[in-house]
Amino acid sequence: MAKPHASTPKPDPSKPYTLPAVGQNPGTSRNVTTPGSFANAPRIMPGPEGAATFSSPDTPAMPPLPTKTAWDFLPDGWSTGAGDDVPAANGHAVVTFSHADGTTRYVTHPRDFQPITQLEHARLGTITPQMRRVAEREPHLSPEQVRDEVAAGRMVIPANTVHLGYHLDPMCIGRASKTKINANMGASPVSSSTDEEVEKLKWAERWGADTVMDLSTGGDLDATRDAILRNSNVPIGTVPIYSMIIGRKIEDLDVPMILETLEHQAKQGVDYFTIHAGILKEHLKLAKNRLIGLVSRGGSLLAKWMLHHNAQNPMNTAWEDICAVMRKYDVTFSIGDGCRPGGLADATDELQLAELVELGNLTERAWRQGVQVMIEGPGHVPLDQIEYNMKLQRTLCHGTPFYVLGPLVTDVFPGYDHITSCIGATNAAYHGASMLCYVTPKEHVGLPKKDDVKQGCVAYKIAAHSADIALGIPGSRDWDDDLTRARAALNWEKHFELAFDGDTARAFHDEDLDVDTDFCAMCGHDWCSVRISKEIQDWASGKADGFERERTIKSAALTPEQAAILEQRGHLSPEEIHKLASKTKKKLKPADDAGKASCHSDYVDADEARQQQGAEELVQVDVRPALGLSKEDSVI
Repeated sequence: MAKPHASTPKPDPSKPYTLPAVGQNPGTSRNVTTPGSFANAPRIMPGPEGAATFSSPDTPAMPPLPTKTAWDFLPDGWSTGAGDDVPAANGHAVVTFSHADGTTRYVTHPRDFQPITQLEHARLGTITPQMRRVAEREPHLSPEQVRDEVAAGRMVIPANTVHLGYHLDPMCIGRASKTKINANMGASPVSSSTDEEVEKLKWAERWGADTVMDLSTGGDLDATRDAILRNSNVPIGTVPIYSMIIGRKIEDLDVPMILETLEHQAKQGVDYFTIHAGILKEHLKLAKNRLIGLVSRGGSLLAKWMLHHNAQNPMNTAWEDICAVMRKYDVTFSIGDGCRPGGLADATDELQLAELVELGNLTERAWRQGVQVMIEGPGHVPLDQIEYNMKLQRTLCHGTPFYVLGPLVTDVFPGYDHITSCIGATNAAYHGASMLCYVTPKEHVGLPKKDDVKQGCVAYKIAAHSADIALGIPGSRDWDDDLTRARAALNWEKHFELAFDGDTARAFHDEDLDVDTDFCAMCGHDWCSVRISKEIQDWASGKADGFERERTIKSAALTPEQAAILEQRGHLSPEEIHKLASKTKKKLKPADDAGKASCHSDYVDADEARQQQGAEELVQVDVRPALGLSKEDSVI
């Protein structure tokens, strides 16, 4: 065995080994024993050093922090500087304001300039109503900090001025804020309809989607988009090239068609556009030896256009004209990754990285036009390459918010890609991504249906929330701490109330043990470590104020017959889960005027609880009445 390095201190077995807390504790509670986050200490402040607001420690050989921000890419005729030494106006307007950290900035601009976008307002020191709303939704940030992050280009607020007139609730995407998730949906030529897509929109909102992309390629695209925009509370994104080629060949596309489509969708209220302007004619030769070529629909369409015309990408050459349309309505760029890898074999290759360099150039060009920018990232990346991908984008694109699809960390689990990608998404969010595009179980095999949307959203809420805790975002673990208190107190009602999907949690509990005893069916009474810890009087476990049950309800330990029944536990469909959960509210006899089911009451008499549970035999939950079936019908 190799000897330890001479500088490595030998652990003292008589002393406990503790790891240093580098960042801050993501929980605000007392009586917790964790040392806090091991992420970098947060720096929410103006200037290039703030690009690492909430960040993971760099492993060796990672790309460095960016040295520039959106302040370095102002429109022609603008200038800015720090301090009180404000230059003469010389025919320009001069604005001075204080950053969140108390430093002063001056900005000079043409007198006739009128700000439209959130970026332009932030550059002039204005705190918009949308910025104030973002600060309300991100309690660890002040309105001034939100403004400063938007001005630096490290945060975007996708809020089309038209969509603000409907039901849009402004939100932000950036590393200073909590990690967001996006849900994709859209009608295809072979599946779905406008009504179905609106239903999926509301379902995605129900399960935590922070934004939604309408990727419709079939049906009435215009009507579907309009219906989604008028019914959404979250920002809506599109990939406009899909609409540009309806009824025509990609070879017929020209710049007037591009601008006409963008203007139309911007007028409808779309909040962000995916524009694949980073794939260039000179990049195409690099795709020759890829295992799966170009998997981006927009990227492959534009590649075909460039090869047909032997010309440069029209989205790139018309970039400033595109910016002018988007600025008019404050549409945010989501600059598309047309060369993203479609399998692990193509990840982090020369083609992907060449496009990323161009995405950085496009970011600078958009900032000069006053348009907000985020960057789209890869979808298939081995676990060991994720940090590098995130931090290279941070360097090349000056800390612009990164929006990634997954990424999937293995390719051999179709039907389960919400899981394979959720693993990558958690890592991506910890190392640099600001928004995660969900992947559903139907990825690669079909158009997601309603329950696929739910499964994708839940998987990605897990990824985003896990990363926020790891990064040490203040207050991000408070929810977890409260659920831990409820779990320690064996307070089942509070436990399920706090759960992200309380219906499923309650149904899984009730499938085995439909009385709220002081143990669960996993361990039984005699082996329940939580119950034992709770009963140790001088421990804090299970005794938090507001979480304790009124009194403990004890049930007899499981018999061998009951244990045998539990081994036969079946699998419930999503519909059965929600109907089973609803039986606790509607199907069982209420114990009081509040309608609380007696077998789930913390106040029910212990003998009555035992009687309902059954002294010798576990009562199986009969879901047939909830499903509208007779007792003779089978639910298998």
